[in-house]
Amino acid sequence: MTGYWPWWAGASGLALTTITYAVTTDRSFGVSGAWDRVLHWRAERRVERVNEQFADDRVLAEALAVAAADQFGAGSAAPAAHPAPHGDARAPRQDVRPPASPSPSLASLLPAPLVSQVALLLSIFVGGWVAAVTAGRFQLRLDMGDAFGQIVTDKPIEMIGALFVGGVLVGFGTRLAGGCSSGHGLNGCGRLQPVSIVATAVFFATGVLVSFLLWKVI
Repeated sequence: MTGYWPWWAGASGLALTTITYAVTTDRSFGVSGAWDRVLHWRAERRVERVNEQFADDRVLAEALAVAAADQFGAGSAAPAAHPAPHGDARAPRQDVRPPASPSPSLASLLPAPLVSQVALLLSIFVGGWVAAVTAGRFQLRLDMGDAFGQIVTDKPIEMIGALFVGGVLVGFGTRLAGGCSSGHGLNGCGRLQPVSIVATAVFFATGVLVSFLLWKVI
């Protein structure tokens, strides 16, 4: 495993990772969303502490009932059953309607725990480091490599400026598109979501166009 994986092995690994994450967490896999939540970890922790108070659906229903009574008055509660007429020994008519199907658990609708997002980002970093070390290509350096220097710039200040501007554009575009290549390309396309299919097509088309401009024009 000192070289690049064949395309079918890489595709199988990505599919296995995405399916395993979705099955074990019941949520979509995405890196940009994880970065956003980790960067705003204080606000996310406050939201998690509030959500923990209503982790039980029954507790949440009771809290909503109390809030509705406070807002609209006690008359908003269900009316009591009318007493049976005198001499009528029959028991009150029971509601024979079938019970409603259970709603999905509230926990599955909440964002993934913040600690899982941290673990996801750390796993990407550690996985890349392990792959570079085992392949014998790990090296600490302060530039982006010979190819970057030949195509873009080999001057440190210009390199930092180009990376900063590129990072801002990538972050802006990711949030504007509602997800990154992992969220749209792996999860969205896997679920045949139209917006993800369009976003992924734009990702690849832009990448091909920019690569052509860099290699053939610039």
